[in-house]
Amino acid sequence: MIKNILTEPEPILRQKGRDISPDELGTPKLEQLTRDLIATMYAKDGVGIAAPQIGQSVQICAIAREHTPEQKSDLVLINPVWIKKSLIKVSGEEGCLSVPDVFGKVKRYKKIKVTALDPHGKKLVFEAANFPARVIQHEVDHLNGILFIDKAKDIYRTDNLL
Repeated sequence: MIKNILTEPEPILRQKGRDISPDELGTPKLEQLTRDLIATMYAKDGVGIAAPQIGQSVQICAIAREHTPEQKSDLVLINPVWIKKSLIKVSGEEGCLSVPDVFGKVKRYKKIKVTALDPHGKKLVFEAANFPARVIQHEVDHLNGILFIDKAKDIYRTDNLL
């Protein structure tokens, strides 16, 4: 089901989500949350989405399949953690469904290594680079109560340009 996107200054967006426990993996409730995340992401033209954005303070996010190299489907990450695999940070423009009409440049690591679980509890370990790495870092920030505007430079609003 398509959910409403919560927007800044909604308090849940600033909270660190709780880890999903092993007994929640593979449950109908988690499967529904996964479907809701993906449906909402596509309905709102997002490339990624995190559970806090739809009011669930838990560690789960989804990345659209066109931004997941070597994946045949949308990438769902549960309890994700990433580490840098390069010293290089690249500045790129970002926006966010939870901060509508606002954009800014954010420096993110060019290459990262991700460890997470899939919705059935299978351990995922992979490397991501360039735009997919940026999206994952953005979404994991959401899970930790951080918005892109906390890191962005040269912030501007598009609704002021009309």
